[in-house]
Amino acid sequence: MNTFSGLDEVPADWPASVVTIGKFDGVHSGHRAVIRRMLELADAEGLASVVVTFDRNPLALLRPELCPVSLVSVEQKLELLAETGVDATVLLAFDEAFAAQTPDEFVDAVLTGVLHARTVLVGADFRYGARGAGTVETLKASGAERGFRVVVVDDVRPDGEHRVSSTWIRRLLDDGDVVAASGLLGHTPSVRGEVVHGAARGRELGYPTANLSPESEGLIPADGVYAGRLIDGGVSYPAAISVGNNPTFEGVPQKQVEAYVIDEDLDLYGHVVTVQFTERIRGQVAFTGIDPLIEQIRDDVERARAILA
Repeated sequence: MNTFSGLDEVPADWPASVVTIGKFDGVHSGHRAVIRRMLELADAEGLASVVVTFDRNPLALLRPELCPVSLVSVEQKLELLAETGVDATVLLAFDEAFAAQTPDEFVDAVLTGVLHARTVLVGADFRYGARGAGTVETLKASGAERGFRVVVVDDVRPDGEHRVSSTWIRRLLDDGDVVAASGLLGHTPSVRGEVVHGAARGRELGYPTANLSPESEGLIPADGVYAGRLIDGGVSYPAAISVGNNPTFEGVPQKQVEAYVIDEDLDLYGHVVTVQFTERIRGQVAFTGIDPLIEQIRDDVERARAILA
């Protein structure tokens, strides 16, 4: 996949394209349905396939008090988009100048002027231009004038009622329901970060953990213990993962992610790893002593092993 950081990086001879536009937070199953449709049209019509997305949630600029935590970082989003097989992603800076464009300016700058759009795929609630003045109907009118058609893609509704959305997935992760979140995402929820030194309590207890930096990428699910995987350098290891502030001990920072790699003793300090959450085993519990904690960890590891087998 070609990744262009801004319109200036798109080659002048970029071919005629099928284009879709959106935040693509999480690159969930709803997004993937749009992308699959785009790839079908691009293949049938001999056109390039292009995703146009943004370097932040537009609300971060327009209404920061309402802006939710992103499901994935920009880098994670680009990697997930690359896995779909699209020809290119254009990553636009959603700054004040971009937000001030009129709908016509957006169409001329992005769709026709650079990407030579022949087909544009959007959802029924698509808005664009300053203050969201552009709608699907205005986009169709612009297309009729400028030589592209607009295809409106239906929402994905797995239960026949509720549409897949980043908001729904965020709520599931906040509840710790990573299985349901995986179903809506179409991939396993994960966070990525550097392994840093912790208090070494896990090693003292016989279960050394890889502690992720607090600056990890991706939305961390609810506190608890999970079965999942740790991926380091392309190698995937089964893991039992703890999320939270470790209530048995004092002075542990909130939302710490610790992954115990099952049956391995790896030196991961300084490595940037991905931790995937497959299934929640239990919530966080404060124990009255070390022995019951060790017994619970042993049980957690065995349950994780069975889940991942």
